[in-house]
Amino acid sequence: MTDLILILNGGSSSLKFAVFDGRDELPLLLRGNVSSLVQQPQLHVEAAAGRSKIDRNLGDGPIGIGKAFAAVASVLADRDLLARIVRVGHRIVHGGRDFTEATVLDGRALEALRLLEPLAPIHQRINLEIVALAAGLLPQAMQIGCFDTAFHTARPGIAKVYGLPRAMTDAGIVSYGFHGLSYSHIASQLRTRYGPAAGGKVIVAHLGSGASLCAMNAGTSVATTMGFSTLDGLVMSTRCGALDPGVILHLLQDRKLPTDELIKLLYEQSGLLGVSGMSGDMRTLIESDDPLAAEAVDLFVYRIGREIGSLAAAMGGLDTLVFTAGIGENAPSIRERIGAVAGWLGVDIDHELNRRGEEVISLAGSGVDVLVIPTDEERAVGSQVLICPPSFVAL
Repeated sequence: MTDLILILNGGSSSLKFAVFDGRDELPLLLRGNVSSLVQQPQLHVEAAAGRSKIDRNLGDGPIGIGKAFAAVASVLADRDLLARIVRVGHRIVHGGRDFTEATVLDGRALEALRLLEPLAPIHQRINLEIVALAAGLLPQAMQIGCFDTAFHTARPGIAKVYGLPRAMTDAGIVSYGFHGLSYSHIASQLRTRYGPAAGGKVIVAHLGSGASLCAMNAGTSVATTMGFSTLDGLVMSTRCGALDPGVILHLLQDRKLPTDELIKLLYEQSGLLGVSGMSGDMRTLIESDDPLAAEAVDLFVYRIGREIGSLAAAMGGLDTLVFTAGIGENAPSIRERIGAVAGWLGVDIDHELNRRGEEVISLAGSGVDVLVIPTDEERAVGSQVLICPPSFVAL
């Protein structure tokens, strides 16, 4: 039997996992997730290897990442997979300047990654907690980190610099960009479709509870809407997106808002939730007849339209527009509205193809190819884990 690769992808309210056969083509053996950790947690496992799928409640109240991991471990044990796992790949949101490729997570690497927690306070701590849990469960396996920021290191230097004193830039206060594992997967799918040109000048819209856009030329990152932190860019489910720094100064100086409350405001109480006053879930907002819900959706589309124009300018044109992630893959009305505001760039969406959720949703005569491609961060991590140097370093 071949060795297996386990992929763990932890977020603020979910833990996704996948198990791949460790061969070059990465055959998928198992995939699932623990969702809604902060409300009513659910375990979902897709059917695989002759087993039926699982949909199970894990309680009526919130659970921590430890209990979510225990549920995943139970699934792996029930299928007799634990002893065959030789590598565990972890999606880690922030790699800073130093982590630009898949890296064995030894003690030194973990300490450096802990120092980055203030730059991704929702995700980084959870990601590293999962590493510790996996190392305890699977002492025989090599723990490997794959970083959302790494894909964007290829951007031109000028795309990373802020208008701050040089000493701050040199100290690492620069734009990093995020959702890179999702974008790397989309780039690989575009190479399969278009060859090495990968769709030419492309904008990928990763639209989920966290949302960003990435401009790619021949599959390489050129510019992206997130920067130093995951707060930047688009309006998101509960995150504010791009904000005048003067607002922060006002909240700190004039309103005397404590730092911990400011962090909670910007990361957890803003965005679609803050504007609508009711929900950060796009499905709820679309179905609502509340005018504030409509305004939140309008703002979401407006900001995306503005940023598409900015990214197209950075590339000098647009050949392909790709929608991915939860909203991008499942909300045809949002895709259609974004296509309308990007019409001046040559985007022309076919209403019926879009409604059916086909892969290609642009009209035959559209100046821009418009595609819907499901993201697969777990496979992107698996691809990087597969080629990581096979040296074992104990944690």
